[in-house]
Amino acid sequence: MGKYIDELISRYPKLESSKESILNAYNILVDCFNEDKKLLLCGNGGSSSDCDHIVGELMKGFCKKRTPKEKYSVDNLQDGLMAINLCAHTALSYAFANDVNFENSFANQVLNYGRKGDVLLGITTSGNSKNVIAASKVAKDKNMKVIALTGASGGNIKNIADVSIIVPEDETYKIQELHLPIYHALCLELEDKFFKE
Repeated sequence: MGKYIDELISRYPKLESSKESILNAYNILVDCFNEDKKLLLCGNGGSSSDCDHIVGELMKGFCKKRTPKEKYSVDNLQDGLMAINLCAHTALSYAFANDVNFENSFANQVLNYGRKGDVLLGITTSGNSKNVIAASKVAKDKNMKVIALTGASGGNIKNIADVSIIVPEDETYKIQELHLPIYHALCLELEDKFFKE
């Protein structure tokens, strides 16, 4: 087990039950980035903000500077791991919701951004968010791996996802409070794996 996941479990002992799924999610992400593939993310409300947060940790230095291996014509750049928050495309999302339907807005982006070997991270505290489930179904159709970050029983998404990280809480804010240290640990492990400095 990686040092950051070890530290996560020691700081949050109630996540012991989620340890195996966290490790499995990490391994899926390592395979994804080893193949120069990308991570797509989606969620609603606070989970949408979590998607933005994760992209921020992956696309620039988190605890390391991530100096590019090659020289570029612009200074002060940092290497990243390719991640796209599907929630961030406001004009596209509202246009699709208005012209077609809301439920498939994320799914349509997965259809167009997703490629075999990519990964979708769907964050849903209930595990039942219809738009996240639709995106997950399309991801599976495109031979992508799906990681679910959820709570309580895991909801319906656990029947679709390759890995479901189910935190042992029922109330939304308590679930979200545990999601943050989990994705921080995953981002730290990935940074440690892929970047020297």
